[in-house]
Amino acid sequence: MSDRQASVHAIYRYPVKGLSAEPLPRTRLAPGKTIPADRRYAIENGPSGFDPAAPSYLPKIRFLMLMRNERLARLDTRFDDATHALTIAESGRELARGNLSTAEGRGAIETFFAGFCADELRGPPRVLQADGHSFSDVARKVVSIINLASVAAVEDAVGAPVDPLRFRGNLYVTGWPAWHEFELLGCEIAVGASARLKIVKRIERCAATNVDPRTGLRDLAIPRTLAQVFGHSDCGVYAEVVTGGEILLGDAVRATAAASLR
Repeated sequence: MSDRQASVHAIYRYPVKGLSAEPLPRTRLAPGKTIPADRRYAIENGPSGFDPAAPSYLPKIRFLMLMRNERLARLDTRFDDATHALTIAESGRELARGNLSTAEGRGAIETFFAGFCADELRGPPRVLQADGHSFSDVARKVVSIINLASVAAVEDAVGAPVDPLRFRGNLYVTGWPAWHEFELLGCEIAVGASARLKIVKRIERCAATNVDPRTGLRDLAIPRTLAQVFGHSDCGVYAEVVTGGEILLGDAVRATAAASLR
């Protein structure tokens, strides 16, 4: 497989599952880990069975999430690593703020969602967190990679603009041909000077991608279009960090070696 010119166009994390993407100029990857603070918190939608003392993967339906709670996309949320403060705003107006490391702060956020999502709740919302745990859509700790050329192909198929943030990826890569990421399954890629990741799985898309991340409107049919036009419902890939290191916007992305899937 010939090497191709590609680079990191954008880096994002999602500190609270289902809430705003946060752009990063750089981040440091660690072996077997997600991007730091990615999906560190989740908002429980009724009793989920999550045990902070023995955290384990739970399906996203247990939490507030865009697939069913598209109104979340209207919120602009920011998490401060130093203070643990989550700020929630809409149309430039602050609606709630709380320190997620304290019971009082979590209570303020829970009270907000009890009102904001009142008709969609199966029980009292609760902020969940456990050290080292990520509320990812998959059980493995992964970094999600989106090929911007594939997003452009989806856009052509849909016949309307498609915001890449609909796919809620961690790394957005430019310079690959459309769907080249699928050819890299089982391969390792180098990102920047030292980080190495192994591509382990295609990402099957759900109805969350139908929601405009800026307006909260469910205005497109992405999974259906993928299936009808391309014969699959996938966009993007999951990768596991093999070798850690700092990555920055503009870093080169290179295929390094083929490997069999585990």
